[in-house]
Amino acid sequence: MSAPRLPVLLIHGIDDTAKIFQTLVNSLSDRGWPEVHAIDLVPSNGDIGLDELAAQIQAYVEANLPAPQQFDLVGFSMGGIVSRYYLQRLGGLERVRHFVTLSSPHNGTWTGYLRSNPGARQMRPKSEFLQDLNSTVDDLTQVEFTSVWTPFDLMIVPANSSELPVGTMMQLPVLAHPWMVSDPRAIATLADLLGHELDESTKQVTPNAELSA
Repeated sequence: MSAPRLPVLLIHGIDDTAKIFQTLVNSLSDRGWPEVHAIDLVPSNGDIGLDELAAQIQAYVEANLPAPQQFDLVGFSMGGIVSRYYLQRLGGLERVRHFVTLSSPHNGTWTGYLRSNPGARQMRPKSEFLQDLNSTVDDLTQVEFTSVWTPFDLMIVPANSSELPVGTMMQLPVLAHPWMVSDPRAIATLADLLGHELDESTKQVTPNAELSA
């Protein structure tokens, strides 16, 4: 059984803007999603903490997706970590049905050492910020959480940093980090995930289509 098409909110990664999602927005709209939002996090270069960026998600949701409207949340790269802070620390768990991250450094990335600003430091392996989020990772069982990642990622190092002990972990053979938001296989997989019915009694997905791989 297909799930109702809830609004989708897309959160981009470091140095990106909402424009990175144009192909994805068009594809979801063509597949029948009536409402797809993509916001700009400012600044997106790590000069402020990911917790401050998460507050921008909270403000956008309050202004554009007022309660009790549920929505699905998708975070790419850094956007997945910003989204987790919104969910786990700013009350987002009460609003979100499906939460999908695409190539997000849930356990940190060594590329975080290429910059010394606050956001980059928070994405380093074993950072205080990530250890705090991961200390309550079981909170994510309150939503339908899926982490989609590619073993060929050269931005998330090691690539399996995208794995967490909760939710569903999926690998796709996408050959470059930024292609995770435009590769046809990634888009089809995301559409399938968001289109699945959620069994509220078990917090498990009832498939209505075979996931792309």
